[in-house]
Amino acid sequence: MTGTHDLPLTDDAVANRKAFERLLAAQKGGTLRLPAGTFALDRGIVVGSDWTLAGAEPGDGPVTTWLTSSSADGSPVVHVLGSRVTIQDIGFRPPPCSPGEHGGDLGTAITVGRYLYPAAAEWIEGIQIRRVQVERPDTRAANCIAVMGAVRDLTIAEVSIVGGCTGVAVHWGAVGDRVDSIVGPSYHPHHLSMSDLHVTDAFEGFYLSSVHDVAVERVRLSAVEIGFRLLPGDNTDRFHALRGSGAGAGHGADGSAIGERIRVSRAWVSWNGPLYAMRIAGWGRSEIDQSIRVLEYRDVVVSDCTLVPLPLVTPGSGDPRRSRAPIVLEQASGVLLDNIRIAPPAYVDLGPEWPL
Repeated sequence: MTGTHDLPLTDDAVANRKAFERLLAAQKGGTLRLPAGTFALDRGIVVGSDWTLAGAEPGDGPVTTWLTSSSADGSPVVHVLGSRVTIQDIGFRPPPCSPGEHGGDLGTAITVGRYLYPAAAEWIEGIQIRRVQVERPDTRAANCIAVMGAVRDLTIAEVSIVGGCTGVAVHWGAVGDRVDSIVGPSYHPHHLSMSDLHVTDAFEGFYLSSVHDVAVERVRLSAVEIGFRLLPGDNTDRFHALRGSGAGAGHGADGSAIGERIRVSRAWVSWNGPLYAMRIAGWGRSEIDQSIRVLEYRDVVVSDCTLVPLPLVTPGSGDPRRSRAPIVLEQASGVLLDNIRIAPPAYVDLGPEWPL
């Protein structure tokens, strides 16, 4: 790190973005300290290694530094592409964006990593996202925070999100031009910790797709259509790097397998969609050859969760072939469910401190 820099920001969106870029390019790391207020960017910024972006000290209340963007190209407000980066005490209001089914890393407040890489990638590690707020209440087409591909050793804590598609999307990534033409290798986020997450009025609270070694605890997902999902990914185990003695299908250089050692605990979900509060699926259909395969979960525990069904946000919606259910398990042997409770809608009146 090379010291702390007070970043002057104004009401000029272009000047603000250039001020970020000048300091990020001129220094090899350090702390950018942002003033209190709401500041626009004409497009997103890319953050490399060894930087801390810190808003004004919020005290015990909400954040007082907000960044907005008017980008029309789907770039995240902040795109982290280097290691040892901290983002803290900042609020984000991303612009409307409709990136499509395979654009989960686009249009976000923060994206760490990439979904598709042009060539073999270096791991991004040592990332901290703390005391961050995201607001996008008018649209559910783009995610709010995305962790994609070659990312490990990441902490998300004390994050509050309103609106958007998925609050926190954690997804594999791979080398390839398109999702249906992956050539590999594939990269699977791991050694991730997420705690004290509050998501409200979004399509979904969070999902974990094709990951291993992840711990999620103390999350509150309110008035969401879907609470959370554990997914196997697009059969990308066939591209998971095979290195080291004893590494088998779906194993990386350290011997870890996709779908190992995942913990979700103390989740509170009130959901108003027509499907489910929680889905754990072990099967996936390949976008490359349309084959269906099952990836085995190992040492996965979901515990101490409360699921509260709310009235449907759109009465009469949903698939008549699939009834509304709190929990959906699909070929997910190896997953332990412990102390999962279905509570009546009146339970939401208990407020943010719920008994677990």
